[in-house]
Amino acid sequence: MSTARLTVDLDALVSNWRSLDAASDSRTETGAVVKANAYGVGIQPVARALAKAGVKRYFVAVAEEGAAVREAAGPNVEINVFSGHMRGDTDMIGDLNLIPMINSIDQMLRHVEALPGHDFGLQLDTGMNRLGMEPDEWMAVRDSALDLNPTLIMSHLGCADEPEHPMNPYQLNLFNELTRGVNVPRSLAATGGILLGKEYHLDVTRPGVGLYGGLPFADATPVVRLDLPVIQTREVPAGETVGYGCTWEASEPTVIATVAAGYADGIHRLMGPRTSLYAGDIPCPIRGRISMDLIGVDITHLDEIPQGLTLLGPQQTVDVIAGNAKTIGYEVLTSLGGRMARRYKGG
Repeated sequence: MSTARLTVDLDALVSNWRSLDAASDSRTETGAVVKANAYGVGIQPVARALAKAGVKRYFVAVAEEGAAVREAAGPNVEINVFSGHMRGDTDMIGDLNLIPMINSIDQMLRHVEALPGHDFGLQLDTGMNRLGMEPDEWMAVRDSALDLNPTLIMSHLGCADEPEHPMNPYQLNLFNELTRGVNVPRSLAATGGILLGKEYHLDVTRPGVGLYGGLPFADATPVVRLDLPVIQTREVPAGETVGYGCTWEASEPTVIATVAAGYADGIHRLMGPRTSLYAGDIPCPIRGRISMDLIGVDITHLDEIPQGLTLLGPQQTVDVIAGNAKTIGYEVLTSLGGRMARRYKGG
Protein backbone atom coordinates (compact mmCIF):
# COMPACT_ATOMS: atom_id res chain seq x y z
CA MET A 1 0.00 0.00 0.00
CA SER A 2 1.22 3.46 -0.84
CA THR A 3 -0.64 5.26 1.95
CA ALA A 4 -0.04 5.39 5.68
CA ARG A 5 -1.86 2.77 7.76
CA LEU A 6 -3.58 3.76 10.99
CA THR A 7 -4.36 0.79 13.24
CA VAL A 8 -6.91 1.41 16.00
CA ASP A 9 -7.01 -1.03 18.91
CA LEU A 10 -10.64 -0.98 20.02
CA ASP A 11 -9.93 -3.40 22.88
CA ALA A 12 -7.40 -0.90 24.26
CA LEU A 13 -9.95 1.88 23.91
CA VAL A 14 -12.58 -0.14 25.80
CA SER A 15 -9.97 -0.99 28.47
CA ASN A 16 -9.26 2.71 28.93
CA TRP A 17 -12.98 3.39 29.31
CA ARG A 18 -13.30 0.65 31.92
CA SER A 19 -10.34 2.03 33.87
CA LEU A 20 -11.85 5.52 33.94
CA ASP A 21 -15.24 4.04 34.83
CA ALA A 22 -13.67 2.16 37.75
CA ALA A 23 -12.33 5.45 39.14
CA SER A 24 -15.88 6.44 40.11
CA ASP A 25 -18.25 4.74 42.53
CA SER A 26 -21.40 2.96 41.43
CA ARG A 27 -23.65 6.02 41.65
CA THR A 28 -21.73 7.73 38.84
CA GLU A 29 -22.44 6.87 35.22
CA THR A 30 -19.46 6.97 32.86
CA GLY A 31 -20.30 8.26 29.41
CA ALA A 32 -18.00 8.75 26.42
CA VAL A 33 -17.03 11.75 24.30
CA VAL A 34 -16.79 10.78 20.63
CA LYS A 35 -16.76 14.22 19.00
CA ALA A 36 -14.40 15.15 16.15
CA ASN A 37 -14.72 11.70 14.55
CA ALA A 38 -13.91 10.10 17.91
CA TYR A 39 -10.78 12.25 18.25
CA GLY A 40 -9.74 11.36 14.73
CA VAL A 41 -9.84 7.56 15.01
CA GLY A 42 -13.34 6.82 13.64
CA ILE A 43 -16.65 7.66 15.27
CA GLN A 44 -18.70 4.67 14.13
CA PRO A 45 -16.28 1.85 15.03
CA VAL A 46 -15.60 3.54 18.36
CA ALA A 47 -19.28 4.05 19.15
CA ARG A 48 -20.06 0.41 18.30
CA ALA A 49 -17.24 -0.91 20.48
CA LEU A 50 -18.23 1.28 23.43
CA ALA A 51 -21.89 0.33 23.07
CA LYS A 52 -20.92 -3.35 23.28
CA ALA A 53 -18.94 -2.50 26.43
CA GLY A 54 -22.04 -0.98 28.02
CA VAL A 55 -21.78 2.76 27.34
CA LYS A 56 -25.25 4.30 27.34
CA ARG A 57 -24.50 8.03 27.16
CA TYR A 58 -22.48 9.70 24.42
CA PHE A 59 -21.37 13.28 23.89
CA VAL A 60 -20.72 14.93 20.51
CA ALA A 61 -19.97 18.47 19.39
CA VAL A 62 -22.59 18.88 16.66
CA ALA A 63 -25.81 17.20 15.56
CA GLU A 64 -24.25 15.62 12.46
CA GLU A 65 -21.90 13.65 14.72
CA GLY A 66 -24.92 12.54 16.71
CA ALA A 67 -26.40 11.08 13.54
CA ALA A 68 -23.28 8.95 13.04
CA VAL A 69 -23.44 7.68 16.63
CA ARG A 70 -27.13 6.86 16.32
CA GLU A 71 -26.45 4.79 13.21
CA ALA A 72 -23.58 2.94 14.89
CA ALA A 73 -24.86 2.46 18.44
CA GLY A 74 -28.57 2.02 17.82
CA PRO A 75 -31.77 3.46 19.27
CA ASN A 76 -31.25 2.76 22.97
CA VAL A 77 -28.36 5.09 23.78
CA GLU A 78 -28.48 8.74 24.80
CA ILE A 79 -26.64 11.19 22.55
CA ASN A 80 -25.93 14.67 23.93
CA VAL A 81 -24.96 17.54 21.61
CA PHE A 82 -22.63 20.13 23.19
CA SER A 83 -23.49 22.88 20.70
CA GLY A 84 -27.13 22.78 21.78
CA HIS A 85 -30.08 23.44 19.49
CA MET A 86 -28.74 25.39 16.53
CA ARG A 87 -30.82 26.80 13.70
CA GLY A 88 -31.30 24.11 11.08
CA ASP A 89 -30.82 21.22 13.52
CA THR A 90 -34.45 20.78 14.54
CA ASP A 91 -35.32 17.95 12.17
CA MET A 92 -32.17 16.00 12.98
CA ILE A 93 -32.61 16.46 16.73
CA GLY A 94 -36.22 15.37 16.54
CA ASP A 95 -35.90 12.52 14.05
CA LEU A 96 -32.82 10.97 15.68
CA ASN A 97 -33.80 11.70 19.29
CA LEU A 98 -30.68 13.74 20.04
CA ILE A 99 -30.43 15.70 23.28
CA PRO A 100 -29.17 19.26 22.80
CA MET A 101 -27.24 20.77 25.69
CA ILE A 102 -28.94 24.18 25.84
CA ASN A 103 -26.40 27.00 26.14
CA SER A 104 -28.55 30.14 26.22
CA ILE A 105 -32.06 31.46 26.73
CA ASP A 106 -32.35 31.88 22.96
CA GLN A 107 -31.56 28.21 22.45
CA MET A 108 -34.06 27.22 25.12
CA LEU A 109 -36.82 29.20 23.44
CA ARG A 110 -35.94 27.73 20.06
CA HIS A 111 -36.02 24.21 21.47
CA VAL A 112 -39.29 24.37 23.37
CA GLU A 113 -41.05 26.12 20.50
CA ALA A 114 -39.76 23.78 17.78
CA LEU A 115 -39.85 20.50 19.70
CA PRO A 116 -42.18 20.82 22.71
CA GLY A 117 -41.72 17.95 25.12
CA HIS A 118 -38.45 16.79 23.54
CA ASP A 119 -35.59 16.02 25.96
CA PHE A 120 -32.80 18.53 26.49
CA GLY A 121 -29.91 19.19 28.84
CA LEU A 122 -28.42 22.42 30.15
CA GLN A 123 -24.88 23.73 30.06
CA LEU A 124 -23.71 26.32 32.59
CA ASP A 125 -20.61 28.49 32.31
CA THR A 126 -18.58 28.35 35.50
CA GLY A 127 -15.58 30.33 34.31
CA MET A 128 -14.36 29.17 30.89
CA ASN A 129 -16.41 31.81 29.03
CA ARG A 130 -16.92 29.40 26.18
CA LEU A 131 -20.33 27.68 26.16
CA GLY A 132 -23.20 27.71 28.61
CA MET A 133 -25.45 30.10 30.48
CA GLU A 134 -23.67 32.57 32.72
CA PRO A 135 -24.66 32.43 36.40
CA ASP A 136 -26.98 35.46 36.29
CA GLU A 137 -28.67 34.21 33.13
CA TRP A 138 -29.12 30.77 34.68
CA MET A 139 -30.58 32.06 37.93
CA ALA A 140 -33.09 34.14 35.97
CA VAL A 141 -34.51 31.07 34.20
CA ARG A 142 -33.60 28.31 36.64
CA ASP A 143 -37.07 27.56 37.95
CA SER A 144 -38.67 27.67 34.50
CA ALA A 145 -35.95 25.47 33.04
CA LEU A 146 -36.22 22.90 35.82
CA ASP A 147 -40.00 22.75 35.33
CA LEU A 148 -39.29 21.41 31.82
CA ASN A 149 -37.44 18.37 33.28
CA PRO A 150 -33.97 18.56 31.74
CA THR A 151 -32.09 15.28 31.52
CA LEU A 152 -28.67 16.66 32.56
CA ILE A 153 -26.99 19.81 33.84
CA MET A 154 -23.32 20.16 33.00
CA SER A 155 -20.36 22.49 33.03
CA HIS A 156 -16.77 22.09 31.86
CA LEU A 157 -13.48 22.46 33.73
CA GLY A 158 -10.92 24.73 32.12
CA CYS A 159 -7.78 23.60 33.97
CA ALA A 160 -8.41 19.96 34.92
CA ASP A 161 -5.07 18.87 33.44
CA GLU A 162 -3.37 21.02 36.11
CA PRO A 163 -4.47 19.37 39.38
CA GLU A 164 -3.23 22.19 41.62
CA HIS A 165 -4.80 25.01 39.63
CA PRO A 166 -7.16 27.10 41.79
CA MET A 167 -9.67 27.26 38.93
CA ASN A 168 -10.63 23.63 39.58
CA PRO A 169 -12.09 24.03 43.09
CA TYR A 170 -13.51 27.42 42.11
CA GLN A 171 -15.51 25.87 39.26
CA LEU A 172 -16.58 22.91 41.37
CA ASN A 173 -17.84 25.16 44.15
CA LEU A 174 -19.64 27.48 41.75
CA PHE A 175 -21.29 24.58 39.92
CA ASN A 176 -22.42 23.08 43.22
CA GLU A 177 -23.84 26.46 44.25
CA LEU A 178 -25.68 26.97 40.96
CA THR A 179 -27.20 23.48 41.09
CA ARG A 180 -27.92 23.22 44.80
CA GLY A 181 -31.21 21.43 45.42
CA VAL A 182 -31.81 20.32 41.82
CA ASN A 183 -33.11 16.82 41.21
CA VAL A 184 -31.36 16.43 37.86
CA PRO A 185 -28.19 14.43 37.04
CA ARG A 186 -25.13 16.67 37.01
CA SER A 187 -21.85 16.42 35.11
CA LEU A 188 -18.60 18.35 35.45
CA ALA A 189 -15.68 15.97 34.83
CA ALA A 190 -14.08 14.93 31.56
CA THR A 191 -10.85 12.86 31.65
CA GLY A 192 -8.88 15.37 33.71
CA GLY A 193 -11.80 15.95 36.07
CA ILE A 194 -12.09 12.22 36.74
CA LEU A 195 -8.44 12.17 37.76
CA LEU A 196 -8.94 15.13 40.14
CA GLY A 197 -10.98 12.98 42.53
CA LYS A 198 -14.45 11.74 43.30
CA GLU A 199 -15.79 15.10 44.47
CA TYR A 200 -15.66 16.12 40.80
CA HIS A 201 -17.44 13.02 39.46
CA LEU A 202 -21.00 13.87 40.51
CA ASP A 203 -23.62 11.84 38.59
CA VAL A 204 -22.11 11.56 35.08
CA THR A 205 -18.52 11.72 33.85
CA ARG A 206 -17.51 12.42 30.25
CA PRO A 207 -14.09 10.87 29.46
CA GLY A 208 -12.69 11.92 26.13
CA VAL A 209 -8.98 12.04 25.31
CA GLY A 210 -8.15 9.42 27.93
CA LEU A 211 -10.17 6.85 26.00
CA TYR A 212 -7.86 7.33 23.04
CA GLY A 213 -4.62 6.98 24.98
CA GLY A 214 -3.83 10.63 25.65
CA LEU A 215 -2.76 12.69 28.65
CA PRO A 216 -3.70 13.57 31.31
CA PHE A 217 -4.58 9.85 31.68
CA ALA A 218 -0.96 8.72 32.09
CA ASP A 219 -1.98 5.08 32.68
CA ALA A 220 -3.90 4.81 29.41
CA THR A 221 -3.17 1.97 27.04
CA PRO A 222 -2.05 3.23 23.60
CA VAL A 223 -4.89 2.98 21.09
CA VAL A 224 -3.41 4.12 17.78
CA ARG A 225 -0.49 2.90 15.71
CA LEU A 226 0.64 4.73 12.58
CA ASP A 227 2.86 2.93 10.08
CA LEU A 228 4.31 4.73 7.05
CA PRO A 229 5.35 2.77 3.94
CA VAL A 230 8.81 3.20 2.48
CA ILE A 231 8.53 4.21 -1.19
CA GLN A 232 12.19 4.64 -2.11
CA THR A 233 15.67 4.59 -0.61
CA ARG A 234 18.89 6.25 -1.74
CA GLU A 235 22.42 6.86 -0.52
CA VAL A 236 23.03 10.57 -0.04
CA PRO A 237 26.74 11.52 -0.32
CA ALA A 238 28.38 13.73 2.26
CA GLY A 239 27.68 17.37 1.54
CA GLU A 240 24.31 16.83 -0.17
CA THR A 241 21.00 17.86 1.34
CA VAL A 242 17.54 16.35 1.82
CA GLY A 243 14.17 18.01 1.27
CA TYR A 244 12.90 21.54 0.79
CA GLY A 245 15.08 24.45 1.78
CA CYS A 246 18.29 22.36 2.11
CA THR A 247 17.79 22.41 5.88
CA TRP A 248 19.69 19.15 6.53
CA GLU A 249 23.08 18.29 5.05
CA ALA A 250 24.71 14.86 5.23
CA SER A 251 28.04 14.94 7.08
CA GLU A 252 28.83 11.43 5.82
CA PRO A 253 27.26 8.98 3.33
CA THR A 254 23.72 8.44 4.58
CA VAL A 255 20.94 6.06 3.55
CA ILE A 256 17.64 7.96 3.36
CA ALA A 257 14.25 6.25 3.15
CA THR A 258 11.41 8.31 1.72
CA VAL A 259 8.11 7.39 3.39
CA ALA A 260 4.60 8.13 2.15
CA ALA A 261 3.10 10.65 4.56
CA GLY A 262 3.37 14.32 5.40
CA TYR A 263 1.59 17.34 6.72
CA ALA A 264 -1.44 16.55 4.55
CA ASP A 265 -1.84 13.54 6.83
CA GLY A 266 -1.62 15.62 10.01
CA ILE A 267 2.11 15.07 10.59
CA HIS A 268 3.03 18.61 11.52
CA ARG A 269 6.17 20.13 9.98
CA LEU A 270 7.26 21.51 13.33
CA MET A 271 7.92 18.06 14.80
CA GLY A 272 10.51 17.09 12.17
CA PRO A 273 13.83 18.04 13.82
CA ARG A 274 12.87 16.35 17.12
CA THR A 275 11.14 13.22 15.83
CA SER A 276 12.19 9.72 14.83
CA LEU A 277 10.30 6.93 13.16
CA TYR A 278 10.91 3.39 14.38
CA ALA A 279 12.01 0.15 12.79
CA GLY A 280 10.91 -2.15 15.59
CA ASP A 281 12.51 -0.52 18.61
CA ILE A 282 15.27 1.23 16.63
CA PRO A 283 14.79 4.99 16.21
CA CYS A 284 15.37 6.45 12.76
CA PRO A 285 15.53 10.27 12.77
CA ILE A 286 13.66 12.44 10.28
CA ARG A 287 16.03 14.30 7.95
CA GLY A 288 15.00 17.52 6.24
CA ARG A 289 11.61 19.14 6.26
CA ILE A 290 8.36 17.20 6.41
CA SER A 291 6.58 17.94 3.15
CA MET A 292 2.95 17.50 2.11
CA ASP A 293 3.15 13.82 1.17
CA LEU A 294 6.70 12.66 1.91
CA ILE A 295 9.25 12.47 4.71
CA GLY A 296 12.95 11.63 4.56
CA VAL A 297 14.22 9.28 7.29
CA ASP A 298 17.79 8.22 8.15
CA ILE A 299 18.06 4.40 8.05
CA THR A 300 21.86 4.18 7.65
CA HIS A 301 22.21 2.17 10.87
CA LEU A 302 19.66 -0.53 9.95
CA ASP A 303 20.79 -3.96 8.81
CA GLU A 304 18.15 -4.12 6.09
CA ILE A 305 15.75 -1.81 4.33
CA PRO A 306 12.33 -1.89 6.02
CA GLN A 307 9.02 -1.98 4.15
CA GLY A 308 7.65 0.60 6.56
CA LEU A 309 8.43 2.66 9.65
CA THR A 310 6.30 3.45 12.68
CA LEU A 311 5.52 7.00 13.80
CA LEU A 312 2.92 6.28 16.49
CA GLY A 313 3.02 3.13 18.55
CA PRO A 314 4.30 1.66 21.79
CA GLN A 315 7.71 3.23 21.17
CA GLN A 316 6.31 6.77 20.77
CA THR A 317 2.92 7.94 22.03
CA VAL A 318 0.69 10.73 20.76
CA ASP A 319 1.87 12.95 23.58
CA VAL A 320 5.55 12.46 22.74
CA ILE A 321 4.74 13.47 19.17
CA ALA A 322 2.70 16.38 20.49
CA GLY A 323 5.64 17.61 22.55
CA ASN A 324 7.88 17.43 19.50
CA ALA A 325 5.36 19.54 17.58
CA LYS A 326 4.87 21.94 20.51
CA THR A 327 1.18 21.10 20.71
CA ILE A 328 -1.10 18.67 22.58
CA GLY A 329 -2.14 15.08 22.01
CA TYR A 330 -5.67 16.18 21.15
CA GLU A 331 -4.39 18.03 18.07
CA VAL A 332 -2.20 15.13 16.97
CA LEU A 333 -5.14 12.70 17.11
CA THR A 334 -7.74 14.93 15.49
CA SER A 335 -5.32 15.92 12.69
CA LEU A 336 -4.83 12.36 11.45
CA GLY A 337 -5.63 12.58 7.77
CA GLY A 338 -8.54 11.02 5.94
CA ARG A 339 -6.44 9.32 3.25
CA MET A 340 -4.80 6.98 5.76
CA ALA A 341 -5.96 3.39 5.48
CA ARG A 342 -7.70 2.67 8.77
CA ARG A 343 -7.68 -0.81 10.28
CA TYR A 344 -9.63 -1.72 13.39
CA LYS A 345 -8.84 -4.64 15.63
CA GLY A 346 -10.75 -5.94 18.64
CA GLY A 347 -13.94 -4.40 19.87
